[in-house]
Amino acid sequence: MNKKTVFIDGSAGTTGLRIRERIGAREDLELMVLPEEKRKDDAARREALNSCDIAFLCLPDDAARQAVSMVENPHTVVLDTSTAHRTDPAFAYGFPELSAAHREKIAAAKRIAVPGCHAGGFIALVYPLVAA
Repeated sequence: MNKKTVFIDGSAGTTGLRIRERIGAREDLELMVLPEEKRKDDAARREALNSCDIAFLCLPDDAARQAVSMVENPHTVVLDTSTAHRTDPAFAYGFPELSAAHREKIAAAKRIAVPGCHAGGFIALVYPLVAA
């Protein structure tokens, strides 16, 4: 089996820790972890972001924008948990339940903005009304 590599930029925060906890036991994923002293080193982060298959950004908005600017590998899939890219047309809005078009865009995307819980709750209720 060919394992996918995952890097969590911001793995020390609550969201990063939760993601790490959820994928840590999976056999099909290999977690890339920077040593504590390299966690905020831009060169080490850039290398990890460009050598992984999947990058989760668990960062404040400005740091998430900086991280995205570091990604040069066209094959790296970036999932941004911040609010920095939720309205960016270059990012798929990661809410597949909204429509078939959303599901298709997410499936083909290399950049995905993860919806927040409050926004997701509101959008789940309002989107069908707006669409109708």
